[in-house]
Amino acid sequence: MDFMRGASLSRGGKPIIALSSRTHKGIPRIVSQLRLGAGVVTTRAHAHYVVTEYGVTDLFGKTLKERAQALITIAHPDDRERLEREWGEIMLNGKKQ
Repeated sequence: MDFMRGASLSRGGKPIIALSSRTHKGIPRIVSQLRLGAGVVTTRAHAHYVVTEYGVTDLFGKTLKERAQALITIAHPDDRERLEREWGEIMLNGKKQ
């Protein structure tokens, strides 16, 4: 959190989160919702760039819908359709997190 906040607040700073799209066990890291009780180490406001082996996206200043769409583009290709469907369900149910 300190590095993300520092990069976010510093002149010319670029807060970047770099991760693989899946764990070594094949579990997706980009998900539509966090598991109950999952830890959160930074706020969405501090995450400007997210990088996976499938690309990089700039989230800064984007709406929740734009952020979701951007993250889906860098998710594992086998997870993208499910993420699109789950995001649509979240929007239909009014659970704009």
